[in-house]
Amino acid sequence: MRSALAETVLLQQLVDACGSPLSVVLPDRMADNVAAFRAVLAGHRLAGEVFFAHKANRSSALVRHLAAGDAGIDVASLGELQHALSAGIAARRIMATGPKNREFLWLAARAGVTVNADSIDELSELASLVTAHRLPRVRVMARLSGFASTGARVTSRRSRFGVPARAIGAVADLIGKEAGALDLTGVAFHLDTIGLAEKVVAIEGCLAALDECHRRGLRPRSLDIGGGFGVDYLADAAEWERWTSELTEAVLGRRPPLTWDGHAYGLRNDGGTVRGALGLYPAHRPVAGAAYLDALLRAEVRAHRRTVGTLLLDAMYDLHVEPGRALLDQCGMVLARVLEVRDDGDGTVVRLDCNARDVSLEEHGVLMDPVVVHRSSPADPRPVGAYLVGNLCLEADLITRRRVHLPARPRPGDLLAFVNTAGYFMDFSATTAIRQPVARKVALYRDGGAWRWCLDEQYWPVHPGTEAA
Repeated sequence: MRSALAETVLLQQLVDACGSPLSVVLPDRMADNVAAFRAVLAGHRLAGEVFFAHKANRSSALVRHLAAGDAGIDVASLGELQHALSAGIAARRIMATGPKNREFLWLAARAGVTVNADSIDELSELASLVTAHRLPRVRVMARLSGFASTGARVTSRRSRFGVPARAIGAVADLIGKEAGALDLTGVAFHLDTIGLAEKVVAIEGCLAALDECHRRGLRPRSLDIGGGFGVDYLADAAEWERWTSELTEAVLGRRPPLTWDGHAYGLRNDGGTVRGALGLYPAHRPVAGAAYLDALLRAEVRAHRRTVGTLLLDAMYDLHVEPGRALLDQCGMVLARVLEVRDDGDGTVVRLDCNARDVSLEEHGVLMDPVVVHRSSPADPRPVGAYLVGNLCLEADLITRRRVHLPARPRPGDLLAFVNTAGYFMDFSATTAIRQPVARKVALYRDGGAWRWCLDEQYWPVHPGTEAA
């Protein structure tokens, strides 16, 4: 990422040619992230697969680069499945997840991918499609939810996805009835949490479900624990703690506001006491990505007095993971051209040629300062605090609700680079509001000692300079 940011002339040329905003992906980096997850599995002597959660980024370059390696892909829609197949990913390396319509189920069954079913009705519909169209038996997993802890009570948020874990018997009965159409290979879960304790409870519940399936004559052999491994966006823990502490002081009125119009990110002043919950992603996460998986496997399941990793190894179950954000760590950035810099009563305002949906940091609760890519030497080299606003005719179009601190005052024509935004922030929420164009995407890759680029849809891992990667 640092090497790419140093190519200031190239970045300016890319935006001049392709427009602002511009999404830039770095496919080479993805292989390193996959390798880190595989190393953790190997360290615990576990077999299993790493599936990239495609919904985190729609890039063709990233998926095609993935196809050239050994990782799989998790697809959550008919379009994502078609994209994965067209990129060259073999069906055996594709996991179909999320709620599915009939077309999605048919293509998944026809192609021979594993279907991670979200409900009993979905399994039933899949079986009827396989039978009606005389398709080969389909590998399936049952996604479970609603786990209960056997020891100390662990609070878990309710999920609208998955089959209640207590209904695993009904799942097993259906699989047994439709044995000619469905082959249960395992069970799965995906929790919208970073809490290790909740995930340990879910794993314990899934192991009990697998045992129940074996008692009923089925032979599932794997556990899919989904994603949620996270990214550490901020290296300095003290900086994050200082900022959140100062935000609290601002909410209490003890210091000037840190945000546009006193926005408090979910906190409020209730008679001199701070109430509410801070609605932000923890920007500093010392245990994230592959390290989080390692910590989870080392966590103890109290009812068994053994670690998660040991239980899986003793049962000889494969472990599947579906990282999205974590596999895209350092894999991309969004470039936006500065249109205007002005000073008003509330401070400096920088207007960019993009909108809040093009780099949806605020929507996802992630706070990161952008990097300034100057077109020429800055006229004013002094640091400046500024609010970043977008190009929509909308008061709410704030790229950042907080004041960001830039090392030098930008000028019109400069670029702001929002780094490490490949995971969800780049195009997950992008729209064409008031006919503003959605960001185009390019792929940057190394060829010897130089950077090369191409449009995202034109990248293939057989370009000169990409095959060694």
